[in-house]
Amino acid sequence: MKFGTVSIDQAAGAVLAHSLTAGERRFRKAHLLNADDIAFLKATGIRELVVARLDPGDVSEDKAAERIARALMVRNVEVKAAATGRVNLHAETAGVFIVDKALVDAINAVDPAITLATVPDYAEVQAGQMVATVKIIPFAVAGELVDQVVALCAGREAFAIKPFRALRVGMIQTVLPGIKGSVLDKTSAITVERLARSQSEITEERRTPHEAAPVAEAVEALVRDNDMVLVFGASAMCDFEDVIPAAIMKAGGRVIRAGMPVDPGNLLVIGEIGGKPVIGAPGCARSPKENGFDWVLDRVIAGLPVSAMDIAGMGVGGLLMEIPTRPQPREARERPVSAKVGVVVLAAGRSSRMGGPNKLMALFGDRPLIRLTVERALASNAATTVVVTGHQADRIEAALSGLAVKFVHNPDFATGLASSLKAGIAALPPDITGALIVLGDMPGITADDLNRMITAFKSGGGRPVVRATHEGRRGNPVLLPRSLFPAVAGLQGDTGARHIVEAEGANAVDVEIGAGAALDVDTRDALESAGGVLQER
Repeated sequence: MKFGTVSIDQAAGAVLAHSLTAGERRFRKAHLLNADDIAFLKATGIRELVVARLDPGDVSEDKAAERIARALMVRNVEVKAAATGRVNLHAETAGVFIVDKALVDAINAVDPAITLATVPDYAEVQAGQMVATVKIIPFAVAGELVDQVVALCAGREAFAIKPFRALRVGMIQTVLPGIKGSVLDKTSAITVERLARSQSEITEERRTPHEAAPVAEAVEALVRDNDMVLVFGASAMCDFEDVIPAAIMKAGGRVIRAGMPVDPGNLLVIGEIGGKPVIGAPGCARSPKENGFDWVLDRVIAGLPVSAMDIAGMGVGGLLMEIPTRPQPREARERPVSAKVGVVVLAAGRSSRMGGPNKLMALFGDRPLIRLTVERALASNAATTVVVTGHQADRIEAALSGLAVKFVHNPDFATGLASSLKAGIAALPPDITGALIVLGDMPGITADDLNRMITAFKSGGGRPVVRATHEGRRGNPVLLPRSLFPAVAGLQGDTGARHIVEAEGANAVDVEIGAGAALDVDTRDALESAGGVLQER
């Protein structure tokens, strides 16, 4: 493939190297130029273009990405359609992600033009979550390089989702004088929430003195009728013959490992009786925050073996407690997993590409576009709706008269999208766990579309970023979890939510909502094609 500047008369059949706006048309990067394109560009006065031409044997970016993605041997993973040189792969079920790191490394070593990225080995994933992406960096890649990658993939599983199983779980909590019943009750509630994602359930809970004999008796009783037993000690393990490991052995089992190199989670104990796991939970497991207990529990529920060496290998990446950006995977009872989503409608822009009229006042039927958008937000399952105004704020507020929304004015709207995004999120109530960012100029977005995104957010425990897509291409709206609100406060200029997701490395779930995700009305032609009528003032 060759890049260079060519005369407009020589550009037919070439690929645009950069996005280009000419007249009222926008040509995207990697667009294949045809004769009609050339005629239009010449009419606008363009005489040269920077283009790429494919060499013999080159494979276009989408075809190369799709061929590689289809060659990967995967289980419980859905391969999406190729778009802009990328194929995303999503989990078909909730479970634990397992990956052949050596194979992924070998693929990425073939050539920098071909990349494969995945979530970490043994990561807990939700159904619908993106777990890997194949990306071709240039517009095309040599076919022989694609052949090399395909050959590497043959007969070797690249990655898989090991599904969670619905287990019957027995639970024991030991008791010492002074321990409050409310602490025990809260531990039970948090454990129920932890198990809910796998549809596992606690069939019976016993509370015993913090002594080896009564704990052993309870373990023996519970292990007979359950798939797994969890033991929460009233006092942390202080030696390897303490109450919980001693009780496992006294009940006829063996201790696989006591102690782990994950902080918080150091004092975990894992054993087995008759092939059934018995886990002594560390004290941090009484909290919903991620800790070493989660790592072991996820693998056990997914049916993956957990050996002493497996736990010994968790030290790299095992320092969790001092990472302030790490999102909480589960919410405590006080902040329920049901999650509470607020909509932020961005309506502050100047519609500069319209050449004067405010596109948000364009009529769709008998209603201005901004009213149509806000009514759909109000019809969704969101808890509240905030509208950010800026340019012609009085007209926007008048168009929304009578609607139950909160207005926040952004005096800095001319500086770009970031200022409006910050103003909108700052105006949300403190109990909101997610912000659904809706652009005011997307007439194809319905209340049902918003509800699908809210449902995906709640299914992920209020943790993931949720992005709307159309045929695999990311669009709008986007739903941000509260864990990313501080990052929004640091945005500047015309930077939006996409930058935050990429910069923070946030867990993201893509939701296919159809063509509405890609339909914006930045130009007169686009607005009129969508059924809108501009109001010339």
